[in-house]
Amino acid sequence: QLVESGGGLVQPGGSLRLSCVVSGFSLDYYAIAWFRQAPGKERELVARVRANQRLDYSDSVQGRFTISRDNAKKEVYLQMNNLKPEDTAVYYCNAVLETRSIWGQGTQVTVTS
Repeated sequence: QLVESGGGLVQPGGSLRLSCVVSGFSLDYYAIAWFRQAPGKERELVARVRANQRLDYSDSVQGRFTISRDNAKKEVYLQMNNLKPEDTAVYYCNAVLETRSIWGQGTQVTVTS
């Protein structure tokens, strides 16, 4: 099970830190990603950290967002800085290992003045 938290309402230029807490399985061998879905749009990859610590970011968040993981605590984080209105979306945590894919329920992030 994955449970996200940390979403909320923030002004442009502000920051938020999302957390994803894992339960029921070990995080060690999973690739973990944050996706987001804005109203009327498809779900898109935001950032991914693989089991070997390799990082991937979408072009739209590169340099502003940072993904990290703590396998011992079974938690994954997404630090979001310099937020823009176009970052408004529901953010989902996703864990993948071979054919197994687990999703959280999502947390809303709204960026508005």
